[in-house]
Amino acid sequence: MEEIVLIEPKKEYANQVMMYKEAFLNNNDSLDGCAGLEDCSNFEEWNDFENRLSKKYLDSYVPSTVYLGIRKSDDKLVGMIDYRHELSDFLMNFGGNIGYSVLPDERRKGYATEMLRQVLVKVKDSGKSKVLLTCDKENIASQKTIIRNGGYLENEVIDSANLSKSGVIQRYWISL
Repeated sequence: MEEIVLIEPKKEYANQVMMYKEAFLNNNDSLDGCAGLEDCSNFEEWNDFENRLSKKYLDSYVPSTVYLGIRKSDDKLVGMIDYRHELSDFLMNFGGNIGYSVLPDERRKGYATEMLRQVLVKVKDSGKSKVLLTCDKENIASQKTIIRNGGYLENEVIDSANLSKSGVIQRYWISL
């Protein structure tokens, strides 16, 4: 894996963010950890997180910080990770504090594991002592990413929100 850095979204990455969206849609993948990118038609709309998401989720909205995983060698966006600062009832059951994704052609290179490692340092520095991550029971890659970063499986829940392919969501905690 080449070295990556996590940065908050900047206008200079606008085209790459929108190409990221297209790559996922073309691959029939869900845009996990992308703060609703699938609902946006341009970078400016997407990057207005608090305004857009607070209107969408109303009382269930929680503030979050989105990071772009940028490969240093070529300044390429390879992944995204979203840290949700609190847990709403929905996030407690199905979504967790952190969601992430990696471009389809950049998977299996360790980027998800490294992005999660880096964001966990930021979360710990902000004073949190533990975070919840969830994934589809069939998502072996995500399970490995979470476990490599210290995650332990608390339980599995039936996916009544229809977020998963398997119908079962695994809930993992990571102590910081």
